[in-house]
Amino acid sequence: MNLTFRPARRSDVPALVALVQSAYRGDDSREGWTTEADLLEGQRTDAAMVTEAVEAPAGVMLVAEVGDTPVACCKLERRDDHGYFGMFAVAPRYQRGGLGRAVLAEAERFARDEWGTGELRMTVIVQREDLIAWYERRGYVRTGELSPFPYGDERFGVPLRDDLEFETLTKKLG
Repeated sequence: MNLTFRPARRSDVPALVALVQSAYRGDDSREGWTTEADLLEGQRTDAAMVTEAVEAPAGVMLVAEVGDTPVACCKLERRDDHGYFGMFAVAPRYQRGGLGRAVLAEAERFARDEWGTGELRMTVIVQREDLIAWYERRGYVRTGELSPFPYGDERFGVPLRDDLEFETLTKKLG
């Protein structure tokens, strides 16, 4: 697979919304292993949130392409003493083939080499033990720092259970 990375453009927004949605919600997401369809329904993101990520002055939305087709993406934000990694999505048909590892490695490289960031953080729904274990195999550490799920804000989905929360994971970039 000939994979290339580039910063997202405003014209990518519709494709990126569809990509993120397909990786996490609805029946299409069940083709891959990153689905949250048993935890949440509704949208995972929308055009306004993706546009904000694409245009963020202290961030970048990275797009991974095969040919001219976006197959994965992630958002990076520069914060005071660390970088933040989010909105990570891999098209379900490309999951389980190493693409996610390649995108995560590029995000780490970008944060370290382009921004001089020594640490990358993210938040993951604690009920996603399989996903947390995947990040741990890539050197991320659970911090025990929990934050609430935004119940009542349907921009992030409609929860199917009442115990969702996020845990912060971190990795030192060397």
